[in-house]
Amino acid sequence: MASLFKRTSLANELAEKVLFASPTSASSSGLFLAAPRRTGKSTFLREDLRPQLESKGALVLYVDLWENRQTDPGDAIVNAIRTELTKHDGVLKRLAKATGLDKVNVAGTSFSLEKLGLEKGISLTAALSALSDEAAKTIVLIIDEAQHAITTDGGSNALFALKAARDELNSSRHQGLRVVATGSNQDKLAMLRNSKDQAFFGAPMVKFPPLGKDYIAWFCLHANLGAPIDAEKMYALFEQAAFRPEILGAAADTLRFEFGIEPIDIAERFYAEVLREIASTNQEALRVIHSLTPMQSSVFQVLAKAGAAYAPFESKTMESYQALMSSIAPQSEVRADVPNVQQALLALQEKGLVWKAARGVYALEDTSMADLLSAT
Repeated sequence: MASLFKRTSLANELAEKVLFASPTSASSSGLFLAAPRRTGKSTFLREDLRPQLESKGALVLYVDLWENRQTDPGDAIVNAIRTELTKHDGVLKRLAKATGLDKVNVAGTSFSLEKLGLEKGISLTAALSALSDEAAKTIVLIIDEAQHAITTDGGSNALFALKAARDELNSSRHQGLRVVATGSNQDKLAMLRNSKDQAFFGAPMVKFPPLGKDYIAWFCLHANLGAPIDAEKMYALFEQAAFRPEILGAAADTLRFEFGIEPIDIAERFYAEVLREIASTNQEALRVIHSLTPMQSSVFQVLAKAGAAYAPFESKTMESYQALMSSIAPQSEVRADVPNVQQALLALQEKGLVWKAARGVYALEDTSMADLLSAT
């Protein structure tokens, strides 16, 4: 079994805060955690937070909306709940009886969990209430990359169904429901809780702390490269790598398969390989950006600079597009009008550079792209 860096203290602290039933705030709604992609957030959820929640008596369900982007986010959430229900015969019998089936064969075909879901006969509130009562535990639903839920009507409906379930399960009749929603873009994740018309309005938003010097100390101890690695130098490189552990791991893997290196040269060779991995990752991202048409590039750059204030079709934004177009392709006859901007935004979505909420709000898919653009 591979050795994993554990963040037990952080997980314990977060688990206690998630399970605390506050009588004065919306904290019993759960928690919103924001952290850039590839900084160890999902590993922390699965390997640290989930075990801590379970050790404190919670029943934990986990769904990653990034894992299969071909599945509607609403269906992914419902499927995660269905999967847990299949482990509890008592819950299935309760739900089957609620559908009017007096004789129930949960192992056969008398009752189908296809009835569970949005507008399918058995509400998420009924299902989660039955699960809460049967398990006699607080349920914690972890939704990783939760911002994808508001990219479809099904996902948005699932969030409102979860809000209704949360309100019911957090009453005195049941054991409680907490929703831990995580995302790689704080602005996008905030859309799920900043507005009064969103399901989790007022839920607390927390910046997930990046891996720190304790992780680097652990990495240097376990890298097994055949020579000591200086933790201070490694931490400085880790900062350059935007706190992405996969950069260090890729550099270590490369070095392990280089034969004939003298032990005295290993450390410096490793530091150089980390820098090469950083440059290679950035170069690949820049290749995608440089492949854009002038119109797409203009829209992308304006969006990246504006951030959460981006208003795609306002007159000032249109002027910004046109100004960039004139500098990028002065001979181009393409104009920055609404149809062309719409086409550019659609193309940027297809290239995985831009994200769109169902209500027409746009954001960068990966916020690190903005930093990369500003550095070039």
